Amino acid sequence: MLLMEKTIFKRIIDKEIPANIVYEDDDCLAFHDVNPQAPVHVLLIPKKEIASLNQLSEDDSVLLGHLFGVIRELTQKLGLENGYRVVVNCGDDGGQTVYHLHFHILGGRQLGWSPG
Repeated sequence: MLLMEKTIFKRIIDKEIPANIVYEDDDCLAFHDVNPQAPVHVLLIPKKEIASLNQLSEDDSVLLGHLFGVIRELTQKLGLENGYRVVVNCGDDGGQTVYHLHFHILGGRQLGWSPG
């Protein structure tokens, strides 16, 4: 049996690695990114191990709805009333470096376009 190494996000969920947590419930965890790309840069991750958007199933629809509700709550808590961006990288070409589904919540300044 092949054992997969835990991702850094799973290790944060398991409290093996410290993080500056801003939100946690039974289904998800949000914490400040250690390499912020904006004045506010928070990562939201489900506690369920889902590698990427491509691995979501119909069974995950309630979880996904919950995550977007948490994003709305977090943006209010973080004072992002002037706007924010939510980014999900998917796959190598999409810039995904940690294969545990995660949402980048960015704000606190005018964000430019194009991101890539």
